[in-house]
This record gives sequence, structure tokens and C-alpha cells, in this order.
Amino acid sequence: MLFNSAAYWVFFPLVCLGYAACSSLIRRNSVTRLFLLAASLFFYACWNPAYLSLILLSVCITYCAGLGMEKYPGKKRLILVLSLASNLAILFFFKYYNWFAQSVNATAAFFGGSSRTLGLSSLALPVGISFYTFQALGYSIDVYRGTVRAERNFITYALFVTFFPQLVAGPIERTENLLPQFKCDNGFDYGRITGGLKLAAWGMFMKAIIADSLAPYVNGIYGNLGSATGCSVALATFFFAVQVYADFAGYSNIAIGCAEVLGFRLMKNFNHPYFSASVPEFWRRWHISLGSWFRDYLYYPAGFSAWNKKLCAPFCGKSRRTLSKATGYVALAVVWLSTGLWHGAAWHFVAWGAVYGAYIITSISTEKTRSRLRTRLGLEKDGQVIRPWHYVQILITFALVNIGYVFFRADSIADAGLAFSKLLSMPSELASGIASAGSTGLAGTIRNLFLLHENISGFGFKFALRAMLLCAMLFAASFVSRREDGRKILARFPLAVRWSCYYALAFVIALSLLMTHEAVQFIYFQF
Repeated sequence: MLFNSAAYWVFFPLVCLGYAACSSLIRRNSVTRLFLLAASLFFYACWNPAYLSLILLSVCITYCAGLGMEKYPGKKRLILVLSLASNLAILFFFKYYNWFAQSVNATAAFFGGSSRTLGLSSLALPVGISFYTFQALGYSIDVYRGTVRAERNFITYALFVTFFPQLVAGPIERTENLLPQFKCDNGFDYGRITGGLKLAAWGMFMKAIIADSLAPYVNGIYGNLGSATGCSVALATFFFAVQVYADFAGYSNIAIGCAEVLGFRLMKNFNHPYFSASVPEFWRRWHISLGSWFRDYLYYPAGFSAWNKKLCAPFCGKSRRTLSKATGYVALAVVWLSTGLWHGAAWHFVAWGAVYGAYIITSISTEKTRSRLRTRLGLEKDGQVIRPWHYVQILITFALVNIGYVFFRADSIADAGLAFSKLLSMPSELASGIASAGSTGLAGTIRNLFLLHENISGFGFKFALRAMLLCAMLFAASFVSRREDGRKILARFPLAVRWSCYYALAFVIALSLLMTHEAVQFIYFQF
């Protein structure tokens, strides 16, 4: 059941009514939790009922592991390892086994062996398995560290892992934030409910109107790179940057908004990432729940663990600092290769993670040198970058992010290489376009460069204009709300203006739902 489907917007009001009835009439928190758990399991079963067993298995393993670590403190490390290993084994089999088998088979064939060394699985990837597995693993690690107590109530814990607004694509919630909220009943709050609906409506607009409008051109160019031009690849990559943000941030806004209607607070997952002035800042603003998960559960343990201190202990002074930095960079490399693999079982995702790891390690290791250079050039004063250069940094960061998106969007390493070769041909294409502008005209030149031919690609000037307007609308909304919640800004407008915006937004979304024969899946559902 997709958020951007008519079925969901029948399901969700029914859940709200049922939850309100349980809270106000029965007034037993155990009943409301059981109702929400049943609704969440039904929501997930709409994709594939058979895979309910997988998510319930993960719930049972981590629930028992939490209790076991508190009951047998002397064996808590063993219990944690078993919990992590069993959950990661399930994730590996369903998400990574075929990729691993294909890689082994290709390697064996390269060295003259059999190309069928390992058989392939025909099982489909369970929706949301990476998200709920990481949330469950985070709980196990938190109990092991002693930062939270193990949850005794199975229904409460199962609801924590399966809560339907964030079950399929996050945010990946932390135990201490979400789990205690299920132990309280939430009464009627008009401001909270309307605020949640506004956020969900904006998320729907981002997904159904912006992301899905850009998808056909992006898919058309990246699906046929052999006949694409460099300019069309550049435009498709830019559109993909907007599409993937509108798609995933739109999902997160719907999830957070729906949870808010029910009275639950989910963490913010995006913070205007395309206004970042560096790649590390971009990743502090993009998919915040995943980035913070890797930081707290992988980077800090890998880069600042006891073995790292023992490794550096025999050294002193500059040597110790250098070795400590080196191990920190190794930990960053491990994190980013893991991040790439988390996003998909394919080498182009590994390459994407390696590119970002290189970006961030380079940025951190050269920051002092670049700061001194900016100071000498008058671009930085008293540790603060001057405003014009700050905007240049934002543009540079956005360009670097788009380079990374080539690996992310391409279907393979070979396709990514082809896309880059097309991008490198842009100067010659532009020169040829300018030379032939006299015969083809400006409009014809633009059509040829960007493949905007109604009769060939199906995309003409009307599409390009509409797409650019949608992109501009998204960037403008993000710019205006970068320091204050957009709902608070809108609340200061006159009543007539506010309700005109609400009705217009509702009308456009409803029209989109009615005209769409089949809802378009969210990009991050494949992860």
C-alpha cells in the first residue's frame, strides 16, 4: 500500500478513527497499542503477506536478545553478536545474496572456472527490510550499551519496529525517542492533527506532482544512454537530484505528518540539504536518520574503539595524532562503503559510497589548508566565509552531489562510465550547436541538445518549462523555510490566503490520485 495511492487515503482515516475510538472509549493503552500493531501488520501485508514472517522473526530475535542481555549480563556480548548476526544474515540472504553470487560467478568465469559456481535466488526483496532491520539492530545495541532498558511488553516492542508510517522507508527511529511514546495515549489536539495533515499534504505534493513529473525524462535518458547527448544527461542528472529529494523527503514528510496526526513524533529526516556549503554538511542534512545511525553504531565504534586506543598507545606526540587520524579515515571509508552497500546490492552503489567517502575524507583532511587559503584571498574573515563565497560553495557542493548521482542513478558501473563520457562531450556538443544555430534556429538547437522532441522522445518545450517551474518551486519553498517551519510561516498569512492554499493543494493532490491509474513506487522502496 503506497502513500501516494487512493487505498492508503482510505486506510489512514480508518486507522485514525479506530485509534481515536480505542483511546477515548476503551481507554486502555494496551488495546490502542494492539490496534496500531494490527493496522501496521495489515499495512505491510498488503505488499506480500508471506514476508510478515520475516519482520516478526526480526522482532522476536531482538526482543528476546534485549531480555537476555539484561537477565544474563555476563553473556550480553554473545547475545548481542547472535542478535546482530541473525538479523544481518536474513538481510544478506534476501538483499545481497544474488549480488554476491553473481560477483563470485563472474570472478570464477574470468579465471576459467564455471559461471554457475553459485545458484541464484528467485525470492523478491522484502519491502523496507533495510529500514526495519537497522531499527531493530539499533535497539539491540542500545540495550547492550545500557542506554535503554529492555522492553518487557512484546506488543509495545513489536509496534516500535513495525509502526506503519515509518516502517517501509524510515525515518530509522531511535529507541529512546519512539518506543516510550507508545506507552502514552494521545488525546484530540486540533493543532497537532491539522499540522500533521499539512505536512503530509506537502509531502504528497512533493512526490506526486514534482518527483513523478520529472521521472519520465530521467528514466528515458538513463534508460537509453547510448543515444543520449551530454546535455540531456546533464539535464536528466539535475532533474534526478530534484526527483530523488522530492520523492524521499516527500515520503518522510508524509510519514512524519501521519504519525503526528496520531500523536507520535518522528525525527526530522531532511534539513534543506541542497543549501549545504560542503559535502559533510550535505550528509548532516540528508537522510539524517541513516547518517546518524552509521555515525553512532558504526563510525564511533570503528574509529574510536578500545583497539584503536591500544594501536595508538605505543606512539606519542605527532605520530600518535597521525595514526589516530589515519584510523579515523579508515573508519570513514568503511562507513561510506557500507552506506553504498546499504543503498543497493550493486557495484555502482559501492562506487557511489566510495565517491562520497573520498569527498568527505578530502574535505576534512584539507579543511585547515583551505581555510588559510580563503583567508589570504579575502574570502574568509574571523573564521567566517563571506556571503558571496558561501553561495559559490553551495553551487560547488551541489555540482559534486550531482556527480555522485550519476553512479546512484545508473543501472551499472558500465552505464555510469557511459554517462560520464557523454558529459565530457558537452563542450563539443555546445560548440556544434552554436555553429549550426543559423540553420536550425535557437529552438531547434535546444531541442537537439536536450532531446526535447515531442515526436521522438515525447518531451518538448512544454515539459521542460513545467519541469523547470516545479524545480524552481521546490527550491523556493526550501529557501523560504530553511530557518523556520513552513507551516509557521504560512500561519502568519491571512485566513483567506491560507485556506486558498490548502484547497488548491488538496485539489491538485486529489486530481493526481484520480488520474493516476497506478501509483508510482517511491525510489527508496528498492532499498
